Amino acid sequence: MKHQLTVLVCALALTACADHAARERLGIEDATLLKTGFGATQDEAAGAVNAQWVSTYAPIASSNTALAGLQTRLDRLPGDKNSYFYAKAQCWINAAQQARQANDRWGFVEEAIGQAATITIGLENGAPLSAANPALRTVSTVRPDLWKIVNTIKADPAVAQCPQAQQPLACAEVELAQAGHDAWRRSFTNAEKRLPEVQDNLRQSAQRALQCKQALQAPASMSAPEQGSVAKPQQKITLKADSLFRFNGGDEAAMLPAGKRQLDDVATGLNNAPALHELKITGYADRLGDKSYNLGLSMQRARTVERYLRAHGVSVPITAQGRGSANPLVDCRRTKRDALVKCLAPNRRVEIELVAARS
Repeated sequence: MKHQLTVLVCALALTACADHAARERLGIEDATLLKTGFGATQDEAAGAVNAQWVSTYAPIASSNTALAGLQTRLDRLPGDKNSYFYAKAQCWINAAQQARQANDRWGFVEEAIGQAATITIGLENGAPLSAANPALRTVSTVRPDLWKIVNTIKADPAVAQCPQAQQPLACAEVELAQAGHDAWRRSFTNAEKRLPEVQDNLRQSAQRALQCKQALQAPASMSAPEQGSVAKPQQKITLKADSLFRFNGGDEAAMLPAGKRQLDDVATGLNNAPALHELKITGYADRLGDKSYNLGLSMQRARTVERYLRAHGVSVPITAQGRGSANPLVDCRRTKRDALVKCLAPNRRVEIELVAARS
C-alpha cells in the first residue's frame, strides 16, 4: 500500500509503542543479532572483521585528522548546503564525531568517515552519486517501517525539487543507521533513544515536500478584466521567500527551481494582463538576526524578482523595495531556534502589488 505524504505527516506525529522490550520494538530481523549467550555466533555473518573491511578502512590512520580534512573540503564546496548529498555527507561526519567522542571502537567511526568521504569526493568531482544506503558491517536494520517511510518520501517527485525537504531526509537516514549500529552492538535502549529524532526529521521532510508540492500546484494566475468592466485598482500576489530562495539567499544564484517556476507563471499572467499599469515589489524578512542585514536581504530579494520578471518579458513600470521585518504576518514566541525559524516562515516573503489602469 502506497503511503501518501499527508498520511506520513500524521503517522510520524504518533510515537506511542506497545509496551514490549526495546529489542522487540526495534523490529530487528537479523537472526544473528537476536542470539545472545551460548550459541551466539562470532563469525563473519555476525559482523566479524574480514580482510576486505581491513583493506578498505586501514588507510584511516587518524580519525580526527580525517574528519577535520573532510569538514574543510565539504565547507569549500559551492552550491546549496541543504541539498541531499551535501546534507548527508555532513550528517555522516557528525555521526563519526559522535561515535569517536563516545570512544566507539567497533568500526562505525571508520565506516561513517568512508561514507562522508565517498559523497564529498563525488561532489568535488561532479560525479554521479547514488542515494541508496549501502550495507555496513557494523549496522543492522532496525525499524523497517521507518526505512519504508524513508524510501517513500525519497521516491516522491516533489522531494527532488524541494531542497528544504532533502536535508532532514538525509539526516534521518544517517540517524537510523546510527540506531542500527547501536542495535548491532546490542545496545538496544540507546538505539531506541535515537528514534524520536529520526521520526521528527522524517515528519519535517514530508511536511516541507507537501508545501513545495502545494506551491507548484497553485501557481499565481491572472487574467485581463472583461470588456466594459472597471479593473480593480490593486491586486496582490504573495510568494513565500522559502519557496523562492534557499535560506538566507537573495540573488538569482540562490533561487530554487520551484521558485523560478512560480515566477514563470507570474510573468505569463502579467504579460496577458493588458490593463496592468504598474508593479510594486516588496521584500520582507523575519525578525531574526541583524536588522540592517535583514533590510538588505529583503531588498536584494525584491530586486532579484524584478530582474527575473524583466528578463521574462514584463515591461510595465516596476518599483522594488525592501522592508526588512516590517509588517509581520505572524508573531511567534517559540524558544527553540529551529521551531522559531519554521514558525516565522510566513514573514519571509515577496509581495507583488498589481496596480491596474483605471477605465
